[in-house]
Amino acid sequence: MTTGDLSTLLVWAATTALTIALVAWTVDLAAVAERAQGRARRATAARTPVAVGAAEPADDSLADPAPVTGTAGPDGTAAGSPRAQGIARMTTYLGALLLLAGVALRGVASGRWPTANMYEFTIVGVLVAVSVLAVVQRRRPIAFVGVVVLGIAVLALALGLLVFFVQADAVQPALDSYWLIIHVGVAIIATGVFTVAFAASVLQVLRDVRAAGPREVDGPARRTDALRRWVLGPRFAWLEQVPGPRELEALAFRLNAIGFVLWTFTLIGGAIWAEHAWGRYWGWDPKEVGTFVAWVVYAAYLHARTTRGWSGRRAAYFVFVGYAVVLANFTVVNLFVDGKHAYSGL
Repeated sequence: MTTGDLSTLLVWAATTALTIALVAWTVDLAAVAERAQGRARRATAARTPVAVGAAEPADDSLADPAPVTGTAGPDGTAAGSPRAQGIARMTTYLGALLLLAGVALRGVASGRWPTANMYEFTIVGVLVAVSVLAVVQRRRPIAFVGVVVLGIAVLALALGLLVFFVQADAVQPALDSYWLIIHVGVAIIATGVFTVAFAASVLQVLRDVRAAGPREVDGPARRTDALRRWVLGPRFAWLEQVPGPRELEALAFRLNAIGFVLWTFTLIGGAIWAEHAWGRYWGWDPKEVGTFVAWVVYAAYLHARTTRGWSGRRAAYFVFVGYAVVLANFTVVNLFVDGKHAYSGL
């Protein structure tokens, strides 16, 4: 078995570990939802008047559940399954370590920094996203964020192994530069940070809709009313146990601010490298345009958030658009649009 084969095997093992973590976070989230629904039903039953002499409702779900232990929510109630949460955290750490080993051996096998093609960008980007998730979840585990980030991570690793994979080899002369480490490496870190921020913003929007409550009876009908009714239902009662919209928005803002700084270095580093390789700083190459569009969206988000007073869902929508542009720049532009970056796969 060669070093490259061992690297691929470790990436498969990391994918397996992260898949187990994804399932465990899903189980933890389901446990939170089930207990929240039980409390909501008991609260509804307590508010429902019962006629004198009428029999009590024969619904086992209204009975007081057995006491449970686990991670406490903001109101002091148990939140989720402690066993599932423990498995999720341990397998997340294990997956990150296996992936780190796989990336390191990929670099050894190719004799260079392992960020020269779509496969390597994918595995290193997932490593960054999972590492950021592990750090964020240490202080207060949030099952939904784990489900979203690891869902994206497992899907990305599967695409990398099955679609983007290429054998470890040396790079073309144009890519044999220290800028491969600086430019592409920083872009990968930024993408990983943006991934966790995206998950936090999704949860922020759901939490904000839940906190806002139903639309006023005489209020104008909106296209989002179906989503509002869905989120306000008992199946999403678990949202009341996660941090509030402002706390989630603050987390997303901090992560996006870090990602934006890194993305700015990506844009500047790419221009400098382009001047060294092609004799011009900017040439409106599709990859350059995609990177610039993503930068503009995140810059607009930070500007609107800090100077124009935009907050809540309006700010989160910027995050959704920015992350969609980042993903499109990596997938659609690389796979379907010809340009000077086509030979590199990045």
